[in-house]
Amino acid sequence: MANIPLIELNDGHRIPQLGYGVFKVPAEDTERAVSEALEVGYRHIDTAAIYGNEQGVGAAIAASGIARDELYITTKLWNDRHHGDEPDRAIAESLDKLGLDAVDLYLVHWPTPAKDDYVHAWEKMVGIRERGLARSIGVSNHLVEHLDRIVAATDVVPSVNQIELHPAYQQREITAWAVAHGTVIESWGPLGQGKYDLFAAAPIAEAAEATGKTPAQVVLRWHLQKGFVVFPKSVRRARLEENLDVFDLELSDAQVAAIDAMDPGDGSGRVGAHPTELN
Repeated sequence: MANIPLIELNDGHRIPQLGYGVFKVPAEDTERAVSEALEVGYRHIDTAAIYGNEQGVGAAIAASGIARDELYITTKLWNDRHHGDEPDRAIAESLDKLGLDAVDLYLVHWPTPAKDDYVHAWEKMVGIRERGLARSIGVSNHLVEHLDRIVAATDVVPSVNQIELHPAYQQREITAWAVAHGTVIESWGPLGQGKYDLFAAAPIAEAAEATGKTPAQVVLRWHLQKGFVVFPKSVRRARLEENLDVFDLELSDAQVAAIDAMDPGDGSGRVGAHPTELN
C-alpha cells in the first residue's frame, strides 16, 4: 500500500493527502469503483449527498473489512438544506446511507450567497461536530468574503476548504487566506477537468519527460508539494494505480515554479461554476 502522507488539521485530526473522489461516478458503479480503490490502497473517500452515491460508498466500506479507524470519509451538505434544522436532517440521512456513526469530514458544499443562509449552515455544522457526527467540519467553494463572514459569526475556522484548483486556475487569494488561518486546501478538478490540455503544456510535459512519470502524475505531485489534499477520480484500475504512484517523485523547485507560472491570474482558467453565481 502507498505510504500516503497525513496532514494535521486545525482541530488536531489528520487527513490523508491523497484520496479517491466519486463525483460523477454513477450510483450503480460506485460500490465496485470504491471497492477497487480500497483494494489498490486508497483510504480517503470523498462523496457528497448531491452525488447520489453515498449508499454505494457505504456498501463498499462495509464489504471491505477495513477497520473504520483506517478510513477517512467525507460527505457534503447540499445547497437546499442550509436553513432551519435541515443540516441536522441531512447529516442523519447521509450517515444512514453510508452506514456510519460519524464522518471524518463534513463540508458545506457551496455558499449559495443569494439565499444568504450559509452563516446559519455553518452554525449548524459546528453543532454537528460538537455532537460527534462529524470529526471535522469545513466548507467547499467558499470565497474569502464567505470565509470571513462565517468566522466572524462563530469564531470557528473551517478545517478544510475544497475548491477548484489546478495549474491553470490556482485561486491564490483563497489559498493565502487558508495559510493565514490554518485551513487546509483540497483541490477538486485537479487535472483541469478536460477543459485545458494541461498535459501538453511545456512545464508539465517537460517535467514528465525529465522524471519518467506521466503528465497526470506530475500534476498530482505538484498539488501534493504545494500542500494541497487531492483526490482524482477514475473508474479504471490502471489509472487508480497510476494516480497513487506519485510518492517516489519529487519535482524540483524550478519545475514547481514553472507550473506555478501557468495561471495567468485573471480567473480565465475556471472550469466550474463561480461561487457567487451558483445559488
